[in-house]
Amino acid sequence: MDVVIIGAGASGLGAAIRLRQAGITDFAVLEKGPSLGGTWRDNTYPGCACDVPSALYSYSFAPNPSWTRAFAGQAEIQQYLADTAARYDVLPHLRFGVELLRASWDPARAVWSLETSTGPLEARVLITATGPWHEPLMPSIPGTFDGPVFHSSRWDHSVSLAGKRVAVIGTGASAVQFVPAIQPSVASMHVFQRTAQWVLPKPDHYVPPIERWLFRRFPVAQRLLRRVEYAGMEALGLGFRHPRLMRFVEAVGRLHLRRSVPSAALRSALTPTYTLGCKRILMSNTYYPALASSNVSVHPTAVAGFDGSTVIGTDGSRIEADVVILGTGFKILDLPIASRVHNAAGESLDDVWKGSPQAYLGTAVTGFPNAFNLLGPNLGTGHTSAFMILEAQLDHVLQAVSTLLNRGWSSLDVRPEVQEAFVTSVQSALTNTVYETGGCASYYHDTNGRNSFSWPWSSARLKRDVARFSPTDYTIAKPLEVVR
Repeated sequence: MDVVIIGAGASGLGAAIRLRQAGITDFAVLEKGPSLGGTWRDNTYPGCACDVPSALYSYSFAPNPSWTRAFAGQAEIQQYLADTAARYDVLPHLRFGVELLRASWDPARAVWSLETSTGPLEARVLITATGPWHEPLMPSIPGTFDGPVFHSSRWDHSVSLAGKRVAVIGTGASAVQFVPAIQPSVASMHVFQRTAQWVLPKPDHYVPPIERWLFRRFPVAQRLLRRVEYAGMEALGLGFRHPRLMRFVEAVGRLHLRRSVPSAALRSALTPTYTLGCKRILMSNTYYPALASSNVSVHPTAVAGFDGSTVIGTDGSRIEADVVILGTGFKILDLPIASRVHNAAGESLDDVWKGSPQAYLGTAVTGFPNAFNLLGPNLGTGHTSAFMILEAQLDHVLQAVSTLLNRGWSSLDVRPEVQEAFVTSVQSALTNTVYETGGCASYYHDTNGRNSFSWPWSSARLKRDVARFSPTDYTIAKPLEVVR
């Protein structure tokens, strides 16, 4: 095939749509799951929703005038992805239940040899679209717990929580949503909080039918809303690059906490000690009230272990529980796909990265020709839509793939000095951002302590720089004799 895409989430579907729009139809999308949707298929926990405004959380070429909330829920986003895939006729390209086991670059034939769960494939171009919010991070907790234990992204809907004693480990973006959703039905809830998080009020609301009609009848109105929301989030982005500005946003967070939590002792436990933006910013109107409820206890400590039905905190606290729910996030930088993609020397991306993912414009890795990684290293902004990042990458990738195929080149491999210059400039620019000066430990940093997640400049610069494809940045191999 000309192209094989790994993953049928928002990234993989976007790549498939853009390939068809460019007239490239000899491709397949391999999805190990039973259906499309990626993280929006996997995460079905109560209260699951987006923390980016709906009008901005969509493909720019496929706006959805039918969002029922300003911040869409999981089911609506999943349906949007399915509807968009059907609308742009990419469903015939999807192969469900097919897992990539190994991808190896064959330099003699200039192809990617793929071992999959259903047999071998070959592709001139490999696009990995597995995303950073795919593989749950399962903490290693000593001991054995007698009851059900599950991660929020693998929610066990067969377990009834009504009247149960529930322990929640982790207070990140998922927990902020599922804690208030399940709190009214449980007998008691114990939330183990290793670090107090900044939680801002969420400007969410129901979108009335008249407003949806307006967006359908006058698409320019929704485009205008998208631009306004983008500008608002870009304004927030200034604080990431100039941390002193974050004190104004922190004032909003403190007021939100004070109004939501009457207890001074609980407010103290929930008050962050780092600069807002150092960790992922959370938004919720219901999380603080849930924690302040009479059946909820907050334990400002990590978990040391399990002992039967007992959950033990590192501070020595012991509580009894029937169910444990892990809100411990994802393998954001320790990407499982990296161990399966190998260069001509047999080295995997993991081998090459040695714990610190690097890629030119977050997209191409030197030594891995004709391979592109969507939502790759150092493209996270912390304040805007992943769709915006994705579409900038797709502009780059589609130019590269189209040029490769149209000119009959055998391969494109980003030049080592080009990648190194980009990586160096990113790390230098990150030095004074809130990610590095905010005084927190976050998933933005890899196992070597390096920030391999964040983009240090504006979203406008990301769109401009990442979207640009220049053949001079790549080593080009001229046409090879066709192998039949």
